[in-house]
Amino acid sequence: MGIMDNAKDAAETAGRKLKDAWEDTTDRIDDKVDEVKADADVKKAERERDAVRAKNDANEAMRGDD
Repeated sequence: MGIMDNAKDAAETAGRKLKDAWEDTTDRIDDKVDEVKADADVKKAERERDAVRAKNDANEAMRGDD
């Protein structure tokens, strides 16, 4: 029975390691997705800021503000 117990323990250990590796991989993927979304949000905010600045500059130019 010693061989069967050893094989069972080895299979359980391999299963745990595989599960841990899968969880680590999915965590890394989720982190990368969050990073990409955050970068996209920053770029959107920068575009909106630039648009507001351009609109304000155009309004000032039309009014003759300096």
